[in-house]
Amino acid sequence: MTLWTAAEAARATGGTTNRDWTASGVSIDSRSLQPGDLFVALNAARDGHEFVADALAKGACAALVSRTPPGVSCDAPLLTVADVQQGLEDLGRAARARASAKVVAITGSAGKTSTKEMLREMLAPQGATHASVASYNNHWGVPLTLARMARDMDFAVIEIGMNHPGEIAPLALQTRPDVAVVTTVAEAHLEAFHDVAEIAREKASLMGGLQVDGIAVLNAEIETAGVLELEASKYGSKALWFGTTSSDAQLLNLEQTGNATSAEVLISGQKYKMHLKTIGRHFAINALAALLAVQSIGADLRQALKALEMWQPGLGRGAREKIRLADGTLDLIDDAYNANPASMRAALDMISVSSAPRRIAFLGDMKELGLNEVDQHRALAQWPALSTLDQIHTVGPLMQALHTALPRKMLGMHFTSSAEMAKACEDLIKPDDCVLVKASLSMGLQQVVDVLRKLGHSEPNADNR
Repeated sequence: MTLWTAAEAARATGGTTNRDWTASGVSIDSRSLQPGDLFVALNAARDGHEFVADALAKGACAALVSRTPPGVSCDAPLLTVADVQQGLEDLGRAARARASAKVVAITGSAGKTSTKEMLREMLAPQGATHASVASYNNHWGVPLTLARMARDMDFAVIEIGMNHPGEIAPLALQTRPDVAVVTTVAEAHLEAFHDVAEIAREKASLMGGLQVDGIAVLNAEIETAGVLELEASKYGSKALWFGTTSSDAQLLNLEQTGNATSAEVLISGQKYKMHLKTIGRHFAINALAALLAVQSIGADLRQALKALEMWQPGLGRGAREKIRLADGTLDLIDDAYNANPASMRAALDMISVSSAPRRIAFLGDMKELGLNEVDQHRALAQWPALSTLDQIHTVGPLMQALHTALPRKMLGMHFTSSAEMAKACEDLIKPDDCVLVKASLSMGLQQVVDVLRKLGHSEPNADNR
C-alpha cells in the first residue's frame, strides 16, 4: 500500500526531495521502524537526525529532515524541510484533508484511551478504521497518527491530550473532527491550571476544530457540565449529552457481577442492551459516550453493541486477570498506567464490587495536581468505596497523606519506593485476594504488577472464558 509518494509528501510539507520514493508508513522511532516507512527525524529526548543513517539501513524509504544528517550521503533519499515538527504537522493536515473518513476526536481527564479503543472495536466491523496507537495524543502523536491515515479509511478515532493550557486547540484544528468527545473533566494537571473550570475550558477547545456540521458529545454528570455547555454555545457546536439523566444517551439498570457489566441504555429514545467483559461503572459511562459518537457519525448502533462485547481494558488501564497460584488464585486489576483523583476513585469503585474474601490495594502518588496535592491524596480516605477494602499499601511522599488518614483496620505498609513495594508485595497478599495496583506512570508501579504476574500462570479475564 502506498501511503505517500515523494511528490505528495513534498507538496504537503513544502519540502524538497532529491529522489523518487514511496512510503507505506510513517515512523519516528528507528527501533520499531518497518521497511518502507518514512522516518521523521524529530528533535525530542534526542535529535532524530542522529538515527537517520540507522533508519535508512533498516529499510526506510526516506527521511524527513531539516539538514543532511551525519553519516548520510548527499544522494540519500531525504525530504528536507525548514522544521521537522512543522513538516510532520503539515503531513498530518494533508492526510486529513484528503481523507473521506468520518473522524472522532476524544479528550478528557480520564478515559480517553479506553473510549478510543472501544470505538476502534465497534467501528472496525463496519468499515476500514484508523486509530491512535497507544496514547499518541500530544503535539507529535496527533500529527503522526493523522500522517499514518490512508486516504481510503471509513472511520478514524484520534485521541487528544494535554498537560498545559493552549495545547488542545491546535491539535483540534489539525484533526478537524466530525465528532468531538469529552469523556470527563477532573482534577488532573492542576499544577498548570487555576482550577477545574479552566481545565474544562481547555478540554472544550476541542470543539473549536469541529467541522461545520460537527457534533460535540459531552458528559452531563460532571460538575463542570455547565462550563462545557457554555463553551459549546461559544463555538456554535451542536451538543449531545451522556450520563444517567441525559435524554440523548442514558445509562439504565447497571449490573456488575463477576467480571462483567450489563446495562440497559437509552439512546435517542431507543433502548438497547449493553454488555462489557469487565466491571467498572466508569467503563460503562465511557461506552455510553462511544455509542453516542457511533450514532453521530452514522454507523450502526446494534452492530457496535455486538462488537463492544469483545472489548476489554488494556494493560495498565484496568485490565483484569486471574493469576493461578499453587493454592488458589489472585484476581489482579492492573491500573498502573495513570492516576488522578477521578480515575483513582473509579478504580476504588471497581475493586469494591469484587466478591473476593479480601480486597487489597497497592496505591502510588498521583502527579501534577498542583498546590493542594497533599489534601487530594488525604481526601481519598473519605471516598465511600475505600471503606470496602481490607488493606491498603501506599508508596510515595504524597500517598503518605492517605496512609496516615486510613483507619487502623485497613492500614497497610508505606514504602518510599516502588522497588521496595515490589520486593515486599508477595508477602502482603494471600490466595484468592483481589488486588488493585494504581498510580501515576512515573511512580513505576508496573514493577508490582510484574512481580504479581510472575507468581503463577496469568489468564486475562478468566471469568469470561
